[in-house]
Amino acid sequence: MRITSLSIPAVKLIEPQKFGDDRGFFSETYKQAVLHEAGIDVQFVQDNHSYSAPPGTIRGLHFQLPPHAQTKLVRVTRGAILDIAVDIRKGSPTYGKYVTAEISARNWMQILVPIGFAHGFITLEPDTEVLYKVCSPYAPSHDAGFVWNDPDIGIDWPIVGGQPTLSAKDKILPRFAGFNSPFEYHL
Repeated sequence: MRITSLSIPAVKLIEPQKFGDDRGFFSETYKQAVLHEAGIDVQFVQDNHSYSAPPGTIRGLHFQLPPHAQTKLVRVTRGAILDIAVDIRKGSPTYGKYVTAEISARNWMQILVPIGFAHGFITLEPDTEVLYKVCSPYAPSHDAGFVWNDPDIGIDWPIVGGQPTLSAKDKILPRFAGFNSPFEYHL
């Protein structure tokens, strides 16, 4: 398993090994000891699975507020996404900036989005399935986010042929401006 930092170093790209033969393949997609050796100490408590039929489906930008904040380990088992993590840690040199990574069933990559980041993705292919681990269960009273097309964040979403498919909730999320972040940046 290879772990590399993206341009915002707290966000990690993880490449599990995949061993194939005439039967198919085998892969260890999560190994706590390897993450621990890389300085990533997270106890995951829940697995989530989403399915998006049309390409151009956007889910996000979401996060949970403390004390139910979540680190997410995201992978794709069918299809492809452009995954996005927005730094919302007060005092961070990259506050309000974002990183992206293409995660797909083909490239077998994963992305680790730590606490203190808003997270979202857009599906690049039809019938995309995303699985992700979280370190805190879903807490509706602590659920938060920003609208996907917030001009203050300025994400360049790869939308082809019109408008994205969004949930009713995601259409009315607030803007980033004026957000008083409870997340602090630590070296």
